[in-house]
Amino acid sequence: MQRLLNVPASFFGIVVGMVGLGNCWRAASRLWQLPHLIGEILMLIALTAWVVLLILYLAKWVWARPLAQAEFHHPVQCCFIGLAPVSTLLIALAALPYSHELASVLFTIGAIGQLAFGVHRTGTLWTGGRDTADTSSVAFLPTVAGGFVTAIVAGALDEPIVGKLFFGAALFSWFALESVVLRRLMETPTMAVPLRPTLGIHFAPPVVGCAAYLSITAGEPDMVALALFGYGLFQGLVLIRLLPWLCAAPLGPSYWAYTFATTACSFVAIRFVERGLTGPMEWLALVLFVIANLVIGVIAIRTVWLLALGKLLPPLPPLATPTTS
Repeated sequence: MQRLLNVPASFFGIVVGMVGLGNCWRAASRLWQLPHLIGEILMLIALTAWVVLLILYLAKWVWARPLAQAEFHHPVQCCFIGLAPVSTLLIALAALPYSHELASVLFTIGAIGQLAFGVHRTGTLWTGGRDTADTSSVAFLPTVAGGFVTAIVAGALDEPIVGKLFFGAALFSWFALESVVLRRLMETPTMAVPLRPTLGIHFAPPVVGCAAYLSITAGEPDMVALALFGYGLFQGLVLIRLLPWLCAAPLGPSYWAYTFATTACSFVAIRFVERGLTGPMEWLALVLFVIANLVIGVIAIRTVWLLALGKLLPPLPPLATPTTS
């Protein structure tokens, strides 16, 4: 039981990926008349995972505070904490068709949480003193992912002004951090194998940003939307080119880092077709939808397999003993 208290914040990426796929199925059911129930089942799985992970993560702060504090102060792992409010925002999106009031409450909690953590983390970065080797695409999570997802949900809740404010904060944070991350990748020693799956997050800002832009605008997708999507496709192709290098790390929970970008890419393509784009975008939307399902399916099956073997959660550090203080 003590091992359950060592649930990493990065596991909230499971919720993010499942909601992303559920959202794809919701859109696909409208466009291609696919079964609507599949999307809702995926959202229910995401909700269940969110509840379980939230309980375990809060328990970690109560009964294994040294573990939680070590993660909070870790130069890389700390950024994954931003996924807790992001996943809350996405659960608000999942709940919206059933209860606007509940979705609004979850949105408020998630938006405040991601903003507070984003401000804290950005302030910490500004004080300097970091090892360059600790810089990776996870730096996008506190501000870029949080801001774009807040904009997506704000648009869905018919709060476009709020959405535009968060979109701006996320967009310019992405521009600033992109150059920092790319410089680390290109000008310093190669990234350690365990960190390589985090490059899946590098694929996310342009496509999630595009989804956010679509959420707070109307009409046929314009040049901005297409430019964001084009850059996202380019990032995806680069990751495919790097697959042998990226896959040096064994398939495990860290690969959920690829899932939100993959599902966002599929969702955006479907929304493009829904909003009037035809021609190549129609077949591209179908191809990306199939890819998203395959990627999530493989990673989900592997996750369930590791859970069944009792190998999903990392072991407790030798000197870390849960406390009640």
